[in-house]
Amino acid sequence: MVKTAIFILAGTESHSDLGRLVNGLEAAREFSENDEDELELIFDGAGTQWIEELEDEDHDYHDLYQSVQGEAAVCDYCAGAFGADEAVEDAGLVRIDENEGHPSIRSLVDDGYEIITF
Repeated sequence: MVKTAIFILAGTESHSDLGRLVNGLEAAREFSENDEDELELIFDGAGTQWIEELEDEDHDYHDLYQSVQGEAAVCDYCAGAFGADEAVEDAGLVRIDENEGHPSIRSLVDDGYEIITF
């Protein structure tokens, strides 16, 4: 069994950001397809801005996002800081706020998760 936490940190401003997002979602899908693996997919920092775009059914990567959306969560603080509150609420995603409003990376490591960032 593999325990992996994938953090999407890339913003929405450039083509390279889109590439990082897609690579992160592809990696998340690979882990989620293995029933023995445990996956945490966390949109953090500027990555929280992707939620609104990915929830749009016309977005090129909407289907890829939907394939892992059940594993997704969002940094509570960053959703507010990057103007993604409404999109996160509409999507019904879990907000994580264990470490002063942010996800606790230390807790994930302590629980045996490998951390991968995109």
